[in-house]
Parts: sequence; C-alpha cells; structure tokens
Amino acid sequence: MGIATPTQAHNKMKIILRGVFLIPVDIYTALKDTIKSNDLVQSVHTIHGKRIHFTYCKAIVDQKLIHHELLHRLQISETEITHLLTLKTLIPLENVSLSSNANEVSQSLVKGFIYVQLEPDLNEGLLIPIADLKRGYRSNNEADNEYSVIGPKVGFVEDLDTNLNLIRKELISENLRFEECIVGSLSQTRVTIIYLDGVCNPQHVNTVRQRIVDADVDMLFDSSILDQIIADRANSPFPLFMSSERVDRAKFNLMNGQVVILSSGSPYFISGPTTVFDFFASPEDYYLPWILGTFFRCIRYLGVLLSILASPAYVAILTFHYSVIPQSLLGPIIESRTNVPFAPFIEVLLMEFTVEMLREAGARLPTKVGQTLGIVGGIVLGTAAVQAALTSNILIIIVSLSALPSFATPIFKMANTIRFLRFPLIVLAAAWGGLGIMIGIVILLGHLLRLKSLGTPYLVPLYPFRFRDYTDSFLRSSLNLTENRPNFLRPLKTKRYKASEPKDTNDDYNNE
Repeated sequence: MGIATPTQAHNKMKIILRGVFLIPVDIYTALKDTIKSNDLVQSVHTIHGKRIHFTYCKAIVDQKLIHHELLHRLQISETEITHLLTLKTLIPLENVSLSSNANEVSQSLVKGFIYVQLEPDLNEGLLIPIADLKRGYRSNNEADNEYSVIGPKVGFVEDLDTNLNLIRKELISENLRFEECIVGSLSQTRVTIIYLDGVCNPQHVNTVRQRIVDADVDMLFDSSILDQIIADRANSPFPLFMSSERVDRAKFNLMNGQVVILSSGSPYFISGPTTVFDFFASPEDYYLPWILGTFFRCIRYLGVLLSILASPAYVAILTFHYSVIPQSLLGPIIESRTNVPFAPFIEVLLMEFTVEMLREAGARLPTKVGQTLGIVGGIVLGTAAVQAALTSNILIIIVSLSALPSFATPIFKMANTIRFLRFPLIVLAAAWGGLGIMIGIVILLGHLLRLKSLGTPYLVPLYPFRFRDYTDSFLRSSLNLTENRPNFLRPLKTKRYKASEPKDTNDDYNNE
C-alpha cells in the first residue's frame, strides 16, 4: 500500500470537505459537470515551471491558434509567468478578458473561447476567442439564384463577417452603422442591423431593433425565419421584407434609406420597409438605358397578370362565358376538347399540379438532372397528355403562359406567391366564372391595402397616392428624375445625387 503524497492527501481532504461542509468546487472542475460533451478538452501544460490549465470545446476552436499563437508563444517567451495579467500580455490576440463567473465561462466555451488558468487559483482565468468560424463555409460568393447578366455577380455567403466585409468595402462611408444582436437561446445566432446614419429614418431602425430584441426563439436557422418573426403581419402569403443574396441590391437599399439585416449562417439579407413594386425591380434595370429598363419592368408586370389570370380565365370562359369566344377560335377549341373526358376545372388543376410537381422535382434534384427532368418531363408529359386525350393542346399553351412569367420575377419569394395565387382564382372561376375572378381580385386588393412593412403601406405610391414616387416604381425613369430618395421611406436626407444637364461641347467648337 503506497503512501499518499502531500498533494494527493490535500486533494482527498478537499473531496471529503466538499462532501461534508459543501465547499464550492473550483471552475475548472465544475466545467466537466456543466458541459457534459465529448468535445470538451481539459489539458494541463507545464511552461517555465508553471502549470497552466486549458479548457475548450474541440469542435469549434481553431487548433492552429492554440498551438501556434498560444502554446508556442508562451514556450518561447522569456517572461516569467507569475499571474494572469502577465499571461494576458503574452497572448497576441484581441478581446482577451478575465472571468471568474462559471456561467459566463461555460457560455463562452460553446461559442469558441478557450479558458486559460494558472495554478493554484482555479477560480479565475482568461477567456480567449479562438473560434474557427469560417470552417465549413463556401468560399465562392457568386450569386447563384439571382444571376446577373449585366453588372456585378457578387453575392453573400453564410459567413457573417465576410458579408459585412463585402458591404464595408463597397460603401466607404463613416455613416455606415453596424448593430449586432444575439437571437436564439440555443443557436446564439449573430444578427447585424445595417443602415446609413443621417439617411435612414431612426424610427425604422428602432422598430427593427425592438422586434429583434423581443424575438423569443430557440434557434434561428436562416434570415427568412427572422423575416417571419419581425414582419408586421405573419398570416400573409406576400413577403413583407425584401430577401436577396446580391450585394449590389443591398447597397441600393441602404442608399435609399432602408434597413438591411444580415444573420450568421444565411447568404440572404432582408431589408425594409419595402413595397410590392420593389419585388419586380431588378438591378439590371439600372445598368441599362432607362428606356430598356422600363420596357423590361413592364414585361414583368404583364407576366404577373398572365401568370395569375390565364388559367382562371380559361376555366371561366369555357364553363360560363363561351359566348365571348370569337367564332374563328370556337372551332379549334371544340376540336381540341372533343375527346377530353374532364371538365375545364379538373383539366386545368391536373395540368397546373403537374407543372408544379415538375418544378419542385427539378429544384430538389441535382442541377444537371433537374434541368433534364424539367425539359424532357415537360415535353413528354405534355405530348402524352394531349395524345391520350386527357387535356387539350390549347390548355398546354395556357398553362405555359401561366408558368413561364413567374420565372421572370426577380425575387424568389414573390415568385412563389404568384404561383400560389393562381389556385384560389381557379376555384373561384369554376364556381362563379368571371364574377368569381372579380371577387378574388377584390379580396386580393383588400388584403394588399391592409399590409404594411415596418409601418409603411405595402401599395405605396399607388395607395396612398404619391405622384413623385412614380418615377421609380412602375417605371424606371431617367437619372434626372430619380435624384430624390422615395418619400414613403421618410429619409433624413432627400437627395441621392445632384442631377445636371450635360454640357454640349460642340457649341464651343462651333463658336471657334
């Protein structure tokens, strides 16, 4: 039987005293019971005769920083380590702090901190941030879902610090403000509010800040979840915040006086206040001459009308109002529907659901397989349905006119809303024909009139009527007419730039 050393005897005595007199356990020992995880590492290193304790979570820290910036620096240092303040001066990292609070230490460890302690006092130590936050994130920051034909192709990624760097590099202004919040009791997700001080209305910033602070969630998976949490009305199919992955769109929104919100782990930002017309404006509209930009924007609005009304109009006309069909078209329509056993309502629903299933399947499959499925599936199913007399060839054209324009909407969330709106209108058209379509449109307009984004009406400048804001809503006017920021955003600084007429140098040449 061995004789216990003084240190072992002291430790046994401490254990006995803890059990009898409830002496508190030191932080180093208590962390094992607090963080019961296999990735918790607790190691002891002897450097220059001094025992130093390290505690960290292996899954989130940067191992290179531990070995090269901590251990290596301490080993080659000739300074005698007598207390924690001396140790702090030897560590070449920022945001190093002293802590003796067990709860603060445990919360910091799961965020990527390392806790360094010196014997014999294990109730205090240094918290050093060494998290490897960029591990697992993609380095390619090209905007995949919002492809740009003309203009920048840079998009955000999942790393928040990289996204903030992209904005700071593009907007070189001392008025650019970043405010960081933590959302999610389990995820502890970093959320950053971005705005231009002196341009953005402080009321909008305060509203966003308050709603984010009041958000009580366990985990924030993506910025789209935050969009639904802080929206003015949750029970609406329409997106109330702009959502995009393009850096140039974020810069444009900041310049207008909107609030931009970025969250860690999401390549998409959300911004507000926004109107329904903002979702049909593309950055390419401003990279082209204003006449072409206006033309393409009008095509998008026409596409929305076709996408929503084409299929319901087909059902209403063939069910109730076939008398409005021109006589020259009546023969081909009757011939195409001679052997179709379904009513127009069932026929349209069958084709619309088929198109939606093809679209969903193409989106979930790998890119090359999805493209092949969309093309081949559409052709094969359409041809087979017509030959089997399950549908008419005219309906194939109608469904194509409904499906294709929804792809022209620049923002994916609004495109999904347009896809959804067709189906209630189809049901109303089958029930009451043209009257049902009008009832659906009235209900839709009534819903839009009640919507607000950060307190701003969703249909402005149409309602409330703002004549000056029409220059950059339905149309994309010339730069001479868009020098002012939108009035409905209530910006502190109205002018974006000073428009001036170009000087004709030919007049000087002719005078000579």
